[in-house]
Amino acid sequence: MSLLVICFDPSELSQVAGFGASFGTYDVLLLTGEAGNAGASKIHVANLVEVPPADNIGKSVASVAANYTHVAAVSSMRAKDLMARVAGINQSAMITDVVKVFSETEFERPMVAGSVLARVKAESTPIVMTFRPAGFDKTVPGPNGSVESISISDTGRVKRVSTSARQGGRPDLSQAKFVVSGGRPLKDAATFEQVIGGFADKFGAAVGATRAAVDSGIAPNDLQVGQTGKVVAPDLYIAAGISGSTQHMAGIKDSKLIVAINKDGDAPIFDQADLGIVGDLYEVLPELEKALS
Repeated sequence: MSLLVICFDPSELSQVAGFGASFGTYDVLLLTGEAGNAGASKIHVANLVEVPPADNIGKSVASVAANYTHVAAVSSMRAKDLMARVAGINQSAMITDVVKVFSETEFERPMVAGSVLARVKAESTPIVMTFRPAGFDKTVPGPNGSVESISISDTGRVKRVSTSARQGGRPDLSQAKFVVSGGRPLKDAATFEQVIGGFADKFGAAVGATRAAVDSGIAPNDLQVGQTGKVVAPDLYIAAGISGSTQHMAGIKDSKLIVAINKDGDAPIFDQADLGIVGDLYEVLPELEKALS
């Protein structure tokens, strides 16, 4: 049994060790950036300036993956995009959002927005997976056994014309210890940034949003938390003006402490929250901000 974990950038290296420990030893393929500690037996560094579209590098990554019995990546939209192509090219079994490893062929993954945990078995190899780091013990990765360069070819016909990203010094949403999220009641992007962003900055928290807030243009895509967004597992998750849809709760259920702020005392989120404040977020957050100051 041999495992290769594909990391898109160095920020994912710290999320690998807990999952990798389930297999004993593992190698890492790092597509961009310089190698850091991942606890890998070997880390292959592709030295790409940026990650090309999945169509372009699918065959090259699949060629590397063919040397392993298991190939995995941290769950994300870009991981599912690339890993599906790797599985298709190698005619592999694929399992998404793994949260537990029972054996080399049996795994646990959430279904129905996290309300059901299914035990699934892969009946062909190699096995391609995406996994949720929150489902595994947080392990501080040790040094790598060795580091070597590897060539990943960009052979596709799709070219990225431009990219845009939010600038700022806030923690990465998927790895932050503290997260403050807002929903549709924030009205517009300026209000969201002022109220949710301003409050989060008071104690170094990451900012998240519901799908409704993203769809309404209140918050950018990369802040979406939930089944179709990012899955988070912070020490503290503050949900302001969030009703608690099944889709959203699937992305935060592994949080250690969930605090809900909503003026509707019957909002579903109060059934899942550890602490709840029934009140208007525009009144509650300023009071909490004063206390933090």
